[in-house]
Amino acid sequence: MKCTKAELLEALHDLVGEAGLKTAPADLDNYGKDWTKVYKPAPVAIVLPANTDEVIALVKFAKRMEVPLVPSGGRTGLSGGAVAPSGELVVAFDRMNKILEFDPSDRLVVCEPGVVTEQLQQFAENEGLFYPVDFASSGSSQIGGNVATNAGGIKVIRYGMTRSWVAGMKVVTGNGELLSFNQGLAKNNTGYDFRHLFIGSEGTLGFIVELTMSLTSPPKDPTVMLLGVENMAATMPVLQACQAKLPLTAFEFFSEKALKHVMAEKGLQRPFDSATNFYALVEFENQSDADLDTAMEVFEHCLESGWVIDGTVSQNLTQAKNLWRLREDISETISQFTPYKNDISVRVSKVPEFLAEVDDLIGKAYPDFEIIWFGHIGDGNVHLNILKPSDLAPESFFEKCAEVSDWVFEIVQRHGGSISAEHGVGLIKKPYLHYSRSKAEIAAMRSIKAIFDPANILNPGKVF
Repeated sequence: MKCTKAELLEALHDLVGEAGLKTAPADLDNYGKDWTKVYKPAPVAIVLPANTDEVIALVKFAKRMEVPLVPSGGRTGLSGGAVAPSGELVVAFDRMNKILEFDPSDRLVVCEPGVVTEQLQQFAENEGLFYPVDFASSGSSQIGGNVATNAGGIKVIRYGMTRSWVAGMKVVTGNGELLSFNQGLAKNNTGYDFRHLFIGSEGTLGFIVELTMSLTSPPKDPTVMLLGVENMAATMPVLQACQAKLPLTAFEFFSEKALKHVMAEKGLQRPFDSATNFYALVEFENQSDADLDTAMEVFEHCLESGWVIDGTVSQNLTQAKNLWRLREDISETISQFTPYKNDISVRVSKVPEFLAEVDDLIGKAYPDFEIIWFGHIGDGNVHLNILKPSDLAPESFFEKCAEVSDWVFEIVQRHGGSISAEHGVGLIKKPYLHYSRSKAEIAAMRSIKAIFDPANILNPGKVF
């Protein structure tokens, strides 16, 4: 059953009230997109439900009226998963932003999906605990969106993806049914664990309305060691040496090109005199004086082995934060160049060979394109950023980059990797899903969606 726009807006006003409905052009633009710039947002309206009952009523209404719904969290995604390009109704969870309960014995916190990642991190810190999933957008991303995309970030080598920290959840399916999964249990072997279907499903199976998240003990005195390496192949023995001797919490990398952009934009200083092609950022727990001594031994071993050219170790928290800025400020710094981003993964051991192949391929095809590399080399996740030349129109640039993506994903497939390591599929990666998933797998995914969302109203057109 269809309805006119006026009838739709009147019905939505009755469902969520004036505070929960936005139709101003600026709001439609803001809520109708994520950090991607490929698709122009064109939602019909923005709805901000205040509680689970309103989400249930909204989904039932949308199914009855055949209105497609696009979930919206912090809108920091990079795959177009939260874009509403075709007159959809955006469902934003900004008003569902409360921490509902906490039990220190369980180390579990129950929260609504609109809680900002940094808010949960701060709550954990206030309780003497730690929420370890962390990334550059933690100040604006929301927990519901993190779970819907199975967000990773800079601590995965030690703490895993968001999936590892979801102890329970409540979701509203495309039928308007409220389902509750696992209830925070550590052990629950009663058949299929539906949590893991909804984690990473990008809002295509149901809307997350409540989450039970696990917390852990905070790391002791995180210390940062930044190492300059001439070639990516050298990062593998460096990683092995660090893993063998140090309690690692992160192992990141970035290129000299990335460093130059950050220094120029942010006014930061070069970390040490030598300039090298790549840099490895190692974070470890400094649990005792012995750990710092061990770190220096590892550093000297890497120097003597010729893997590392130069390096530095933070002596306090301020220095550690400044070294992290060299890595964490890259995305914001290069955003002015309209970068075409690819978030991809291969097995850790294959990263150097993979990067070399991609660099060579793009360099020969488009020598005027600047390539910026950074990422989480400790877990095999690298971020390929191609910067738009100033004299090239965005449309032409994205068209050329789409061709590049096919070439890159062929290399990804050959290395047994993934076309999306942590940002999901959305609209942008959808044409390339076959490089990572077989026809049978995609068919199975469609069948699962049909069970939870038979009318195909939840984020339609995303993923497949």
